[in-house]
Amino acid sequence: MAIYLPMVPEAVFAMLACSRIGAIHTVVFGGFSADALRDRINDAQAKLLITADGGYRRGSAVPLKATADAALAQAPSIRDTIVVRRTAQEVFMKSGRDHWYHDALRHAPHYCAPEAMDSEDVLFILYTSGTTGKPKGIIHTTGGYMTGVCNTTRWVFDLKPNDVFWCTADVGWVTGHSYIVYGPMSNAATQVMYEGAPDFPKRDRFWELVEKYKVSIFYTAPTAVRAFMKWGVQWPQAHDLSSLRLLGSVGEPINPEAWMWYYEHIGRGRCPVVDTWWQTETGAIMITTLPGVSSMKPGSAGHPLPGIEAEILNEEGNVIPVGGGFLSITSPWPSMLRGIWGDQERYKQTYWEKWNGTNYFAGDGAKRGKDGYFWFLGRVDDIMLVAGHNISTAEVESALVDNSLVAEAAVVGVKDEIKGQAIAAFVILKEGHKPGDNTEEVLKNHVAEKIGAIARPSRIIFTADVPKTRSGKIMRRLLRDVAEGRALGDISTLADTAVITALKEKYEEA
Repeated sequence: MAIYLPMVPEAVFAMLACSRIGAIHTVVFGGFSADALRDRINDAQAKLLITADGGYRRGSAVPLKATADAALAQAPSIRDTIVVRRTAQEVFMKSGRDHWYHDALRHAPHYCAPEAMDSEDVLFILYTSGTTGKPKGIIHTTGGYMTGVCNTTRWVFDLKPNDVFWCTADVGWVTGHSYIVYGPMSNAATQVMYEGAPDFPKRDRFWELVEKYKVSIFYTAPTAVRAFMKWGVQWPQAHDLSSLRLLGSVGEPINPEAWMWYYEHIGRGRCPVVDTWWQTETGAIMITTLPGVSSMKPGSAGHPLPGIEAEILNEEGNVIPVGGGFLSITSPWPSMLRGIWGDQERYKQTYWEKWNGTNYFAGDGAKRGKDGYFWFLGRVDDIMLVAGHNISTAEVESALVDNSLVAEAAVVGVKDEIKGQAIAAFVILKEGHKPGDNTEEVLKNHVAEKIGAIARPSRIIFTADVPKTRSGKIMRRLLRDVAEGRALGDISTLADTAVITALKEKYEEA
């Protein structure tokens, strides 16, 4: 079953309903484009789509059904569509295929017996970006995944019966799966679920809700914290945040400055901050500080949780006791991914072949201090971490080249004070085309239409060539050096060193 909904309670109902009857679900983020939705439906061969007429964003109704219809035009596996009425906007309903949720509910029995499931039966598929441009359908199973999220919710957030828990993620991402739907609800937590932006109608929207609902546990992303910092302390200061007792961070490494601001101005210097490292693939939190157990260190994720064996390894797979290298998980854990949907060979190659199948390769660089604390350095492959969300360079490059103006594109993630990373694109136009006044905006909009607004490049530089090795591989490391204004690293393997010199001059001029 495919689920394409805004942040409404029906999204949770749909996920739990699928789980109850033993149907595999795949949730697609409501901000994704028709093409992205179509690709995920087709890869999963979903039979049913659950969507809505629309959703709300910054006070305006966003059409979801129209986007879903565009996707379904090329998704033959879908037999039926259930449509939630959210905005009451007029939508097309295809006879025999499309059904209103409220009509179907009238005929549904009040009780549905739960299906008995094996612990290794698939619970859901969740797609995450891959370096080849094709999203990977990560498989999570019923027993192991639930063991991981149930226990980490209780341990990491020190969950009590009278807590009000608010995870600000969208259910379309793994954080929403694990720490809105399955983790807190398996612990019978009272939760806040929010549809909308943190700065609408005003920049104190989150703090207004914390005060109104007496939120005690608040879990958000560093990119949000950096935005709060930019907006100023006057917004949280205008509200009573005394109900808060624990703060959490998720999605990417949080820089020490943002950590301290979060601790001082949101937690008012009295709430522990748990910075959590985990992935779509790990299913649940793996490395963090435990409130009341571990000392907090601004910018450090902390230690592996009990039962999680994590190491820093070098290229040969040898342990680095102190210092930097590749993060690896060296023994199985309950909520680990069980494969990539329909492509077990890719699963082996992506996660297990780096060290001959013995250790899990997380794709993240990290370092460990003498005290055993882990500090994360970001992705080491071709995945960008934009506002806490994994976006592959190949996926954005494919979207750019899909435009008739573009001959070639190279994309890198560059440091951004709000998002953590922003997307910079180096674009080669086809012969006979020159960039006009609106070409950059046209291409940015094209990427947003093909993938979603989250993948929209922040900057596009038009160039005659991009730096490549003699074998033709784009040297993104050098492009990052250019985009971030650093001195160029080793250029000895370049096929043509003049390319990078010219590109550096062009980028600085722009």
